[in-house]
Amino acid sequence: MINVLHRPLRALASVSLIAIAAGPVHASAQEAWDEGFADDQEIIVTGEKEGYVAISSAGLKTNTPLIDTPQTVSVVTREQLDDQALQDIGDILRYTPGASIGQGEGNRDQITIRGQNSTADFFVDGIRDDVQYFRPLYNIERVEIHKGPNAMIFGRGGGGGIVNRVTKSPIADRQFGETTASVDSFGAYYLSGDLNLPIGDTAAFRINGLYEEFKNHRDFYDGRRFAVNPTFGTELDDDSRILLSYEYVDDDRGVDRGNPAELRAAGNGCSLADPCGPLIGYRDILFGQPGTNLTTLQAHIVKLRVEHDFSDELSFSATAQYGDYDKLYRNVYPVDARSNDIRLTPVANSVTLDGYDDTTDRENFITQGNLLWTGDTGALGHSLLFGYEIGQQQSANARRDILFTASNDDLVVVPLTDPIVVPAFSFPAFNRSTVSDLKFLSLYVQDQISIGDHFDLIGGVRFDRFDLDVNDIQSGLLLSRTDEKFSPRFGAIYKPQKNISIYASYAKSFLPRSGDQFLTLNPTAVNLAPETFVNYEIGVKWDLTSGLSLTTALFRLDRDDQAILLDNQGNSTLSGARTEGLEFQLVGKLTDAWQINAGYSYLDGQQRNAGTVGGQDLRLFQVPEHMISLWTKYDVTEKFSGGIGVTHQSSQFATNDNSVRIPAYTRVDAALYYDVSEKVQVQLNVENLFDETYFPSVHNNDNISTGEPLNARLTVKFGF
Repeated sequence: MINVLHRPLRALASVSLIAIAAGPVHASAQEAWDEGFADDQEIIVTGEKEGYVAISSAGLKTNTPLIDTPQTVSVVTREQLDDQALQDIGDILRYTPGASIGQGEGNRDQITIRGQNSTADFFVDGIRDDVQYFRPLYNIERVEIHKGPNAMIFGRGGGGGIVNRVTKSPIADRQFGETTASVDSFGAYYLSGDLNLPIGDTAAFRINGLYEEFKNHRDFYDGRRFAVNPTFGTELDDDSRILLSYEYVDDDRGVDRGNPAELRAAGNGCSLADPCGPLIGYRDILFGQPGTNLTTLQAHIVKLRVEHDFSDELSFSATAQYGDYDKLYRNVYPVDARSNDIRLTPVANSVTLDGYDDTTDRENFITQGNLLWTGDTGALGHSLLFGYEIGQQQSANARRDILFTASNDDLVVVPLTDPIVVPAFSFPAFNRSTVSDLKFLSLYVQDQISIGDHFDLIGGVRFDRFDLDVNDIQSGLLLSRTDEKFSPRFGAIYKPQKNISIYASYAKSFLPRSGDQFLTLNPTAVNLAPETFVNYEIGVKWDLTSGLSLTTALFRLDRDDQAILLDNQGNSTLSGARTEGLEFQLVGKLTDAWQINAGYSYLDGQQRNAGTVGGQDLRLFQVPEHMISLWTKYDVTEKFSGGIGVTHQSSQFATNDNSVRIPAYTRVDAALYYDVSEKVQVQLNVENLFDETYFPSVHNNDNISTGEPLNARLTVKFGF
């Protein structure tokens, strides 16, 4: 084995200077793995199969087909994004089994996958994208949702899974472009463009852009977003390729943290034994202050990627990404509609308001490289991967609490009226101000071993070192924490025939106790080891045809019991969770004219070592037990098509105290498509066809989003 590894290690050393200038790696071009899967385009960076079925993903960084990946991966292709007129990550996850969307306090994407909640487990082309904001989809080729712990490939976090967006890339063999215009019944609209220009035979330039105005059913809600992403790719020679990309995002929108739970008389609060529900009858009311409730983001992201083939067996790829982010988040929001704060006298038909102003400036630099050797040792085939990731994240975060003049406090009770009248307030003083510096180093190795035609083994381990320094200016504390962790992953695959795989896998991940944003530390967290996540999974993947795939999986995901200090006297408690579940997904073409993406998940998420009330176990929050989704499109003629979608979620709890239950709902969507010509297409998407009253996402017991009523979106596409 030493002799086998010597050549790849020597090659890795020889390209270390390139790696310093280049960095994290984006998933390489998808390639055909069987007849009928060949792409007919010369694609510089990445390819995509037509339809709703993807061939491979970034899950192993080695161009491995999904059927040979021992993990559940849901992929939403560009065609499905367009057919459903999906605008954001939340729309996608409503059609993804085992995953749900959180409210994110009205200022960011927030996800729960297999019972694990996160604001940071997002990636672009395999590179970490952990800043808290709403991610646009205008320049995206596909979105991958990788289920279960993913630290071996993606690093810390990802306890329940991660979301990876794969961007559009230049195509060298043809020129094309598309402009899209869309408007909905609330008055929101967007314009987007996609232009690809070949430069000679081996290079191309591609630019994607977006401008949109926001409106919805909520009072006073508005905003706008602008984004542009030029990308240049070229082949330096037969063995070397380079890609340079820049993206600018400017987002300015209202913040809406939804409704509180239902009002109750004093002394009759919400509890596990008698949970409350969302406040009904105030679907369109903003529980905040127009003009004050807003979030802004300006982001500059530069990426350089280099690929080189040393031989047919040995290749190296590296990417360097720099991001500069400036974010403001300011809001007034409902904190307790039951007015049970000890400082306030409960008032009937009232709501308690709170608020704050929060700013974050962040610079991220990440460099990642991968050396891949493919070959044989005797009867065994190998795809041997060596990788590294080096990065630094510097953040400055400050928060100012609100002060209401009427109460001389950060809380105030106001009548429940339409609209909500917010008394005079200011943001006079900081209650948090921190500067943090995170440095990390990761090394990993993975081997995919083929044993004949029917057995594959996959094993890998990653080493991560995290050094976090925090200057807590407000508290006058300088705190530091260093963590070193190993994250293994193992999988075994049996293929009774080429289009069927039966797999079992084990994966482990971790998250430092400073939180997924690494903005701050405190005297308690600085003494706690990282939390760990362990996933056991068995599943079956079956490519029924070259364009139709079925995936089923059973899993158990444990979040470990770690000692959490309660005070300076050493008192502690234990915390942990277990999610057991089943996932099913059928994606692809039932016939040449009929496409489908259907999914179901059963999730049993329980808090471990937690108390019970009336014999009831405490359940994990924002984890519906049953989730069902169906999207299907049928081509009636060559020019006319129709689509129908159904999503169902069973009830869920807003937080871990299980005192507020969000009711189950079923929403039906529909769409019509007409090709006016080869270059002009028109489509009409209707959401919530039967005007269901529902609550699609929450942040806590008193921040519950209301679902949009029946609405329609008209889209026109012009190709050239």
